[in-house]
Amino acid sequence: MKTVTEFPRKVVEFPDMGIVMPDGCRLSARVWMPADAADDPVPAILEHLPYRKRDGTIFRDQLTHPYFAGHGYASIRVDMRGNGDSEGLMDDEYSEQELQDACDVIAWAAAQPWCNGSVGMMGISWGGFNCLQTAAKQPPALKAVISLCSTVDRYADDIHYKGGCLLIENFGWASTMLSYSSRPPDPLLAGDVRWRDLWLTRLENQPFLAPLWLKHQHRDAYWKRGSICEDYSAIQAAVLSIGGWHDGYRNTISHLATNIEAPVKGIVGPWIHKYPHYAAPEPRIGFLQEALRWWDRWLKDIDTGVEGDPTYRAYVMDSVRPARWHPERPGRWVAEPVWPSSDIKTQEVELIAEGSKPIIVASPQSCGLAGGEYFPFTFGPELPGEQRPDDALSVCFDQPALTEAIDIVGAPEVLVRVSSDRPQANIAIRLCDVHPDGASELISYGVLNLTHHNSHEFPQALVPGETVSARVVLDQCAYRVPSGHRLRIAVSNAYWPMIWPSPEPVRLDLSAATLKLPLRPLAQGDEVTFPTPEAASPWATETIRAANSERHVDRDEKTGIVTLSIVDDFGEVRDLEHGLANGSIARETWAIHPDNPLSASGKTHWTQTLSRNGWSVRTETFAEMRSDAQNFMVNARIDAYEGEKLVFERNFEEKIPRALL
Repeated sequence: MKTVTEFPRKVVEFPDMGIVMPDGCRLSARVWMPADAADDPVPAILEHLPYRKRDGTIFRDQLTHPYFAGHGYASIRVDMRGNGDSEGLMDDEYSEQELQDACDVIAWAAAQPWCNGSVGMMGISWGGFNCLQTAAKQPPALKAVISLCSTVDRYADDIHYKGGCLLIENFGWASTMLSYSSRPPDPLLAGDVRWRDLWLTRLENQPFLAPLWLKHQHRDAYWKRGSICEDYSAIQAAVLSIGGWHDGYRNTISHLATNIEAPVKGIVGPWIHKYPHYAAPEPRIGFLQEALRWWDRWLKDIDTGVEGDPTYRAYVMDSVRPARWHPERPGRWVAEPVWPSSDIKTQEVELIAEGSKPIIVASPQSCGLAGGEYFPFTFGPELPGEQRPDDALSVCFDQPALTEAIDIVGAPEVLVRVSSDRPQANIAIRLCDVHPDGASELISYGVLNLTHHNSHEFPQALVPGETVSARVVLDQCAYRVPSGHRLRIAVSNAYWPMIWPSPEPVRLDLSAATLKLPLRPLAQGDEVTFPTPEAASPWATETIRAANSERHVDRDEKTGIVTLSIVDDFGEVRDLEHGLANGSIARETWAIHPDNPLSASGKTHWTQTLSRNGWSVRTETFAEMRSDAQNFMVNARIDAYEGEKLVFERNFEEKIPRALL
């Protein structure tokens, strides 16, 4: 990545610009803008997050926001209320208060003498979500958004209930946010006394969100609010949507390109959950240059040619040997002028011959351990690995070896006719690339809670022994399967630890299955190119403790329990400008007995540290989830230390009835 130090306009930075909301709550913003913006006003770009601009997202902020400012923008990175250096309290993700604050910040920015009245909004993950949700509120000054790794459906395509199945990440992310939001503001900004009052008030009111999310197990009004798929026409700002094939949020780009009436373009690369100018696997792209083309067109009314760009640009990945990490993925960029593309044809493959005896699917509960993380982001061993261990626990339909290569571009589907011997059952379907020597690489997967086969809003219990029809939509993908390889469709009724198991062991009888495969004419090479990555000067830090990620699967031969243990030590660094040192460690364990779904348990333990010149704080957060046949049980604890003194502790514990999960 090329570091740019000279820009068309000189940049000035304001590390703690206060933005006071109508209710008096002061939000803290870090702002970069041209030094002469008061004399030559510029558009503003907003990123509105709970992840702490002082020490959380500072690595990527340093690369990105000064770059925009140097090219004639006021780039505003706001800590949401209740987080970082901002006042107030946070009660949930994507709350009405959060979105109203974003609208109020946009109105504030547009009214400043250094702003020309036009505003854009951008972000990845949480910021990618709320920029779309804010756009749906239609604040007058908001003209364009760039949304990365986001969703249009908070229920079925976020970390909550994929296909109506309870994702383990529902609990995992609640645990993460409990830790993230437990940290205090920086005393250097908040004041030597005030920081502590803000911190303790924050801790006393901080939510543990897992119980709230578990109380909404169906797609009710709670999830519909903020899901822009409820009314795509509400989005009137121009939208650039970006994602990665190794991320959990890979479907949004297609959804937006298909449904948005406002100007919209989509880009999907081979990346994990990161901005694509520094993401992996490579190749990276010049994301900041692409973003400037977008901003210049919609915020400055400069003809940059973005309207003539293909609607959908995707990286078709070549087949590789299965591995938990790939520093790069060979392949090529393809371009579709319109999306969906008329050039992509659906090939149907009958997996079960008509008149055949039903095939029994009864997977061990530990099936799924090769699936990887829902959204990898550590540049470590988080990708799906060799699939043969999971294939051995699944029913597999192997296709003949290909006589010529194929490009799969789109969302594969599998239509099934199936009966269950229990009133609730899950089904997981994986599409794999099987090498000539038998190695199995995951291409895409989909899961479905079969009680939701007609509706996520109004699920119905299955009648044991009664056959139902269901459609399992796998995630969007772009993948080349070479000649000599074969496709494998693997079917299981467990996928741990991606989804929480059914309350009872289940037998499915699969009587019919049809694969619908989206095939694109074979690309001969890159159909579109991107500039090489550029960025502003990186964050200047001193490493105190190096980062490290570990992942282990252990089987207790005495008890039969299978445990996945994960330790992500994000290291500790000191900022060389303001001196604040921060470090964090995440520990997770996911355990289950192959024969007993009620043995499933998840535990997390996070440590966060902050220090400077003899001052230090530390928070330890612990959380656990398990279930019986009737209820989910979750508990959590926060311990907060000033120096080595425990100054705050709080416990959470709740039992939530299981619905049709």
